[in-house]
Amino acid sequence: MIQVSDLTMEYGQEGAPLRVLDNLNFSMQRGDTVAIVGPSGSGKTTLMQLLAALEQPTHGKIELDQQALSGLSVDELADFRRDNMGIVFQSFHLIDSLTALANAALPLDIAGKANASQRAKDMLERVGLAHRISHYPQQLSGGEQQRVAIARALVHEPRLILADEPTGNLDENTGNRVADLLFDLHAQSNATLVLVTHDMRLAQRCKRLFWLESGKLRVEDNSELSA
Repeated sequence: MIQVSDLTMEYGQEGAPLRVLDNLNFSMQRGDTVAIVGPSGSGKTTLMQLLAALEQPTHGKIELDQQALSGLSVDELADFRRDNMGIVFQSFHLIDSLTALANAALPLDIAGKANASQRAKDMLERVGLAHRISHYPQQLSGGEQQRVAIARALVHEPRLILADEPTGNLDENTGNRVADLLFDLHAQSNATLVLVTHDMRLAQRCKRLFWLESGKLRVEDNSELSA
């Protein structure tokens, strides 16, 4: 489903660029669960942003179902993300002026899909928030806000789910419940799930671990442990 070739990312001035990712090559299959792990500053979030087409690499190519992301315009990339990706941010990024229902329905509303509110309501019920659909983000706990964010990310049934530290702002018990929910919804959809996390207990639930350090990638098969 995902093919990454010679992926390199550099920041800074031309004379002294900082190479964050150095010539990465890997693939992911549909239904894969992958954890991107490594020390702080190793490029985990940068790799996630590149996979989400929120940034463009210095060199190399990312293909999703044989579509090269670098070949799309800014508007085409926005449409491609909307139709194919669900992104769960660490800081939730909910819109304070919208209810939980309106936040969850937002991707469908933007795409002009029919029955957006009903589909969003169904998804909020699946994440256990049927009783909170009329509440605003400031009226919700951190765990509830993250579940709204997950509902919003999955309401359009994306092929690729990207989650950046999805439990990083939550206490342990709430984080465990959110992680369970994310893996349950992934299993039901057969999407590809990619997590950036510093929590090795969460990472060990994935079939593969992508270790990043000093810009280099090491892939570890974890399928037997995560089964």
